[in-house]
Amino acid sequence: MGERKQSVHIVPGPIVLCGLADDAHIVAIKERVCGANQAPFLFNPLDFPSNMLISLGDSLEQITINGIDLSHPSAVYLRSLHQSPNSYGSNHDQEMQQNWRRTLLKYRERNTMLEAILYRWEALGVPIYNAPSTSRNITKPFQMALLARAGLPVPRTVWTNDPAEVTAFTKSDTMIYKPVSGGSSTRKLMPGDLTTERLSKLAAAPVTFQEFLPGEDIRVYVLDKKVIASYRITSEAVDYRQNEQNIETIALGEQTEAQCIAACRVLGLRFSGMDLKRDREGNLRILELNPSPMFLGFDKLTGTDICGFLAMALMEQGQT
Repeated sequence: MGERKQSVHIVPGPIVLCGLADDAHIVAIKERVCGANQAPFLFNPLDFPSNMLISLGDSLEQITINGIDLSHPSAVYLRSLHQSPNSYGSNHDQEMQQNWRRTLLKYRERNTMLEAILYRWEALGVPIYNAPSTSRNITKPFQMALLARAGLPVPRTVWTNDPAEVTAFTKSDTMIYKPVSGGSSTRKLMPGDLTTERLSKLAAAPVTFQEFLPGEDIRVYVLDKKVIASYRITSEAVDYRQNEQNIETIALGEQTEAQCIAACRVLGLRFSGMDLKRDREGNLRILELNPSPMFLGFDKLTGTDICGFLAMALMEQGQT
C-alpha cells in the first residue's frame, strides 16, 4: 500500500487591500474591516520598490512582503496597481522628462513583480475582487464582443482608424464617439466630424463609434452573482459623468438582473459597476463593465451601502 499523504491545513492570512493609502475607497473598506476587529494588510503599489520589501521564491507559496508571509491572504480587493508612471499619485513627471526610457524600464521590472504576486494568489485559489486574469476581458473591444457572443444586449459599435469604415458605419444613424480605452467624455458625432480633414486625425489613434442610445442611464452593481444596487441617473448630457442632475435607486426587472449577472459571469468578474442605457425602443443595452468602479458617491447620495456589501464579502471569504 502506498503512503497516505497528509492534507495540509492552510490558515488564511489577512485581507489584502491593494491600492493607494489615501484612496477614499481603500480607506472606507479598511474602516469597515477594522470595525469588525480584523486588521487588513494595505498593499500600496507605489511603495514598491523604494518603501516596500518583496521577495518571491521559486514556489507559488513563497511570497514575503515587508517580512510578512502573505502566501494565502483570505481575500484581496484590487483597486489598482498603478502601473503607469503617469498614473495618479506616481509623481514621476520629472524623472520621465530626464530619462523616459530608464523610467519605463524601471516600471516594467516593478510591474512584473506586482503582477506576479497577484497571479500567484489567483493560482493558489485566493478570492480576488477582481482577479488579474480578467483584465484582458475588460479591454473594451474584446469585452463588448464577448457580451454580444453570449447573446447579451449591446449597442452597435465599431472601433477603427479607417475613415472609410467610419463613413459607412455612421451614414444611416445618429452616432456617438469616444476613446477606445476611456479617459475622455462621450460626444455626439456631428457632420463636421466626417470631413476629410477631421477623419484624417484617425491616423494618430483609433476611436470608438457607437449608435446613439437616447434613453435613460442606469448604473448597476453586481457582487458575487447578486445585484446589490441599481440607480437611474438623470442627465441632459450625452455623457452623464459630471453632469448628473439626479440619482435615484430603482428596482430592476428579473430579466435585466439576470443579464447583468450573466455579463459578470461572461467576463469573470466577482464585482463590477455596470453602465446600461435604453435604446429608442426602451430596451436596456449594456455599455460597459468596470472591474474597479467608484461607489462611494452613489452610497452618499442615495443611502445605499455598496461599501458595506463589499467589505462583508471580503471578510466572509476568510470564514469559508
